[in-house]
Amino acid sequence: MTDEPNASTPTPAPAVAVVGPNDGETILLGTTRMRILEDGSTTGHRLGIAESVLAPHTPGPPQHRHARHDEGFYIVSGTVRFTVGDEDHDATAGTLVMVPPGAPHTFANVSDEPAVMLSTFTPDLYVQYFRDLRDLYADGGAVPPQAHLRVMDRYATSPAADADRRSSS
Repeated sequence: MTDEPNASTPTPAPAVAVVGPNDGETILLGTTRMRILEDGSTTGHRLGIAESVLAPHTPGPPQHRHARHDEGFYIVSGTVRFTVGDEDHDATAGTLVMVPPGAPHTFANVSDEPAVMLSTFTPDLYVQYFRDLRDLYADGGAVPPQAHLRVMDRYATSPAADADRRSSS
């Protein structure tokens, strides 16, 4: 008797996800339309991917830091201004911006044209943040800043100013 697997019993291949141009989950956040391409369910939650279309003159989120995930941005079209600390970087089509945990950052479309970017989240935990944010703003009413901060905190994210104040005290 041997412990080797039976050569006649094939191992099932992992499932492959194919997301077409009209597929994926769409999330509207103000003037940004996000399409979730991979929510982590195919990658064992190691990777999430989203496509975002930022309308012209779309302000970004307040500058913030993530404690538990890397975030990548690949600019497909248009120009996206990334602010990292006090430095601005205008990223045009073909540019990749990688943000490691702890780095303060934000982004905005300051141009007259739409901008499209692909975002990666490793691990995928931040995909759920966008779903929670959508739900938070779903009724169209004003959302208290503390409610938004609680959602950010759930995903190990904090405003950069708060993180800077904590590290200097």
